[in-house]
Amino acid sequence: MNIDLEKERRELLSMYANLLRKARPFLNDSDDVKNIKKAFLFATDAHKEMRRKSGEPFIYHPVAVATIATEEIGLGTTSIMAALLHDVVEDTDYTIEEIEEHFGPKVALIVNGLTKISGAGKKGGSLQAENFRKMLLTISEDVRVVLIKIADRLHNMRTLMSMPKDKQLKVKAETEYIYAPLAHRLGLYNIKSELEDLSLKYSDGPLYDEITKKLKESQEARVHFTDEFKTPLTETLDNQGYKYTIKSRTKSITSIANKMKKQKVPFEEVFDLFAIRIIFESPRQTEKSTCWHIYSIVTDYYTPNVSRLRDWISMPKSNGYESLHTTVMGHNGHWVEVQIRSKRMDEIAEKGYAAHWKYKEQGEANSEQGIEQWLNEVRSLMENDKVNAVEFLDDFRTNLFNKEVFVFTPNGDLKVFPFGATVLDFAFDIHTEVGAKCLGAKINGKLVPLSYQLNNGDQIEILTANQSKANEGWLKIVRTSRARAKIKSHLKDDRKRIGMIGREIIDRKFKQLKIKYDDRIAQQLRDFFNLSNESDLYYQVGEGIIEHKEIKKFKEHLDHTNNVKKRKIVPDSAKEFKTKIKEVRKSNDDDELVIGEDMDNVHYSIANCCNPIQGDDIFGFITINNGIKIHRTSCPNSVAMMANYGYRIIKARWASEKETSYISKIDIEGTDRIGLVNDVTRIITSRMKVNIRSISIESNDGIFRGNIEISVKNLNEFEKVIKEISDIDGIIRVTRKDD
Repeated sequence: MNIDLEKERRELLSMYANLLRKARPFLNDSDDVKNIKKAFLFATDAHKEMRRKSGEPFIYHPVAVATIATEEIGLGTTSIMAALLHDVVEDTDYTIEEIEEHFGPKVALIVNGLTKISGAGKKGGSLQAENFRKMLLTISEDVRVVLIKIADRLHNMRTLMSMPKDKQLKVKAETEYIYAPLAHRLGLYNIKSELEDLSLKYSDGPLYDEITKKLKESQEARVHFTDEFKTPLTETLDNQGYKYTIKSRTKSITSIANKMKKQKVPFEEVFDLFAIRIIFESPRQTEKSTCWHIYSIVTDYYTPNVSRLRDWISMPKSNGYESLHTTVMGHNGHWVEVQIRSKRMDEIAEKGYAAHWKYKEQGEANSEQGIEQWLNEVRSLMENDKVNAVEFLDDFRTNLFNKEVFVFTPNGDLKVFPFGATVLDFAFDIHTEVGAKCLGAKINGKLVPLSYQLNNGDQIEILTANQSKANEGWLKIVRTSRARAKIKSHLKDDRKRIGMIGREIIDRKFKQLKIKYDDRIAQQLRDFFNLSNESDLYYQVGEGIIEHKEIKKFKEHLDHTNNVKKRKIVPDSAKEFKTKIKEVRKSNDDDELVIGEDMDNVHYSIANCCNPIQGDDIFGFITINNGIKIHRTSCPNSVAMMANYGYRIIKARWASEKETSYISKIDIEGTDRIGLVNDVTRIITSRMKVNIRSISIESNDGIFRGNIEISVKNLNEFEKVIKEISDIDGIIRVTRKDD
């Protein structure tokens, strides 16, 4: 490969000059420029012999990340330096101590947080989930670590095409599973949308390309519509002396794709493809009244849908987002979303957490209150370091995704909780002891149980009793990680005492059975009762959940197993499982499964959750007990699998020459008429020569819905069946169904 070093040097200097231009608004003095230059030269020297998978110099990546951090997130000098240096410790011989010596403790702290964790995860756990946990721990120290990590992930996603397919799927799954919702939670809406769109590009390329193409084709019509819509508003706003801008914002590709899937409609039937945004300049004290005045101007010309009014200026979202949203009827019978916000609100909406700190430094009161409350919730979650990493990640994602409800204490103080939170969540938020002794509550003067789900505007008075005591069932009631952690803490001592009793019972019982109770027997006993650890085993025995006679059944099972001398060995750690995975990979040429070829040495099966058929983009997932499961890359379960267990993913493709029958499922919907079902079955069986395995149709008030299970040879045949059914008179929608 011919490398033009001089051209690369010029490209790098151009990237660096662009970085300084973007950073200029955030720099305080000439020392800032000197420090950034020092970090740039240090990183350039450290990475001088390194190249990315694409073949370009590695230093391009940290410079790009630093540019994203300043231009798209709004971070300053310290963050830019840390972004430039973020891969130095991981990929070169430099240490954190040397970074601190050259650039100071703040930069070193951030770089240390950004350095990837290597080595095996916890026993039986997920290395990826462990890495996420360790990265998120840095929120407690400096939230800039996570912000730069998001910038790092965005650049990796923008350049993902140079990676092999299985790595693409793993990275996109992590992005979709944790980084996109994390960006959303920190107020980085543009970055969140781009991360989601790039994830869709690698999970469902045809749909991504279709929407991209149709957005481009309809752009001229949208511009014309927007110009017409703005005309009366512009005249009135100008006459009343407002300083403002009106922008048109097209919905993200992912948002459009989700609407198409949820509503089961084609692109042409997604009507709210874009929103109008009115951004005005105003002093902080008059922002709210100005928002409502501009709202009245909009509704003077266009009829609003009152059910779609969203007031996030009176009660901002907990990530700090403020805006007034309404949906109005525009020209030609199209609904249009209008967003009204001040310049300050818009900057916070675009730059998220970084903008909060800018306005905090300028003395804006309470501008960061919501997001600080969420960060405190995250820090509380971090305190519970005993929880399994995957469970921790699930808790964290719950906090990221949930909508919010606003409730009040008896004194009128406002509290914000995730949607679905209960009285018990509220009680533990007040105080740990209040939660532990909670008996119920009065909501607006009415008695309600612990499991009552909070609604907007509820005023809550907690009722307590000394005899009330936290129990395992409470964990199923609460939604917040704070309450869950406090309940587990209360249960811990009680559980430990009961566990000691259970251990004594087991020791006595095995002495009676004349079996030596060692680690091997303990593992077999846990497997027999399908328990993941010894503490659960001892607790269930001590609590009487596992009775003495069931331990005797285990003895009979053990005798039978020893007689046939056939025990299935299940790896009990990530390290052992990875060894098994390496053996599977080694047995396949080019580290890739070719589905349909002679693979006697590999046990694989088609996953029931997504029913892939020949022609679908697929991957293999190595399970512990059931060989390799073949999934579609767009499988609804793929994101969680790849994000938590990426090391189990193996590349897979179909053998082109071998034909097999595959099960596929279809959802149909239409207007009911006599003979419709007969037309559908005739098309499938007589015209298409495809076997119907099952069919179920329900009709209600002239509308029918049903699902059909068929056997097809490949994706091409399946798509022809879909097209033929779609052409039947009365059929409205035909879609592929996932279980």
